[in-house]
Amino acid sequence: MNSATVRNLLVRGMLAGLAAGLAALVVAYFLGEPRVDEAIAFEEAHAHEHGGEELVSRTLQSSAGLSTGVLVYGVAFGGIAALAYCFALGRIGRFGPRASALLLAAAGLVSVYVVPFLKYPANPPAVGDPDTLNERTTLYFLMIVLSVLLTVGTVILGKRLAPRLGNWNATLAAGAFFVLAVGLAYVFLPTYGNMVPDGFPAALLWEYRLAALAVQVTLWTSFGLVFGLLAERLLAPRTATEPAGAARPTPVAH
Repeated sequence: MNSATVRNLLVRGMLAGLAAGLAALVVAYFLGEPRVDEAIAFEEAHAHEHGGEELVSRTLQSSAGLSTGVLVYGVAFGGIAALAYCFALGRIGRFGPRASALLLAAAGLVSVYVVPFLKYPANPPAVGDPDTLNERTTLYFLMIVLSVLLTVGTVILGKRLAPRLGNWNATLAAGAFFVLAVGLAYVFLPTYGNMVPDGFPAALLWEYRLAALAVQVTLWTSFGLVFGLLAERLLAPRTATEPAGAARPTPVAH
């Protein structure tokens, strides 16, 4: 793949990331922000001391702050995912540009978010010990790195086993390796137990976590769909623009 194609895919990835960020922003605003407001209200109602006036108002945080954060993240994530797509295209099987984009998005969702989320789920305000925040953040990013490396290793293992075991058995064997390795990481990495304060609504906690998951699913799914379409138009413009099975005009003999 030449540098011009990589550059064009990078631009399309950033545009797709922006579109995915807009979709994720809608989900975050309508599903996530009401749960954050409820958690903040619980925290303020049970706080023994107040830390003074907030530097940024809650209204600004939930509007301009949320929009800026999600959209900037979407563009950056789209660019990184596009570069990963350039590397993976043609190396993960005989898939077209659109199917490869969807597979990359699914693998990214699982490795970058779902696997770390199952070990260290997202917590709303008022949940978690502030004294362990830095350590928990470090462990969360460590889990992301491990998950991504294991995903790459699983793909490589599957491709190397395929000639001897066949595609189906190789996929099952590689998948079993991934599950086992992730399970070991879950066992050996520290767990902080129950950090939910007394009286915090269990329904609110799970609604917040489901909303966080919904944001990520929307982000990755939207990116896979939009970027797949843009990549196909670049890499296979004829098949992307012509109707399937369209017949070419037959030259008339003179």
